[in-house]
Amino acid sequence: MHSTDSIDPSKNETPRTISKEAINALPLIQWTGPTKVLNTLEEFADAAVQLREASILGFDTETRPSFKKGEYYPTSLLQLASDSCVYLFRLKTAANLQALVPLFESEYIIKTGVAIHDDLKALQKLCPFSPQGFVEITQLTAQLAYTSKGLRALAALLLGGRISKAAQVSNWARRELEPKQIQYAATDAWISRELYLQACKEQSEKL
Repeated sequence: MHSTDSIDPSKNETPRTISKEAINALPLIQWTGPTKVLNTLEEFADAAVQLREASILGFDTETRPSFKKGEYYPTSLLQLASDSCVYLFRLKTAANLQALVPLFESEYIIKTGVAIHDDLKALQKLCPFSPQGFVEITQLTAQLAYTSKGLRALAALLLGGRISKAAQVSNWARRELEPKQIQYAATDAWISRELYLQACKEQSEKL
């Protein structure tokens, strides 16, 4: 295992783990393209039609944080990133997800993210579906010997940048999302897609 503090550039070694200090020294990276915040069933249905044309989507969710034992909140936001746009679906009722079920059950459209198991379980509580085509990025990076598993660390290692987590524990169930929440949520979904592409590239280069 190599850390960023022990890399020898002359040997062209790639770091497989990274410290918080090293991450904080990297330049900030974030999604700068179009982002659509969707609230209505009609908007969800229109977006689902567009997303079914994609082959790879970055996937993430956000939930209002709980600070008391036994306190639970349903998923507030679902993020899906294509190559050209990030869609933020505000989940207010179980009916919101119906238009997205065919997308979730498609084995031909890759939906990829970090630590997606619990995200999927929470979404299934809102609306039952049989997940197909979901790919856990950390399974790919583990095959490449990366020991870091968090989204922020993997973004630093594979993409060479730092993503902000400042809005992570904000209230995702609020009536209107703040600009910093929209930026944070869009970036996480976009980063998930980029990490998948980079991991696949590294795997192909090893063959």
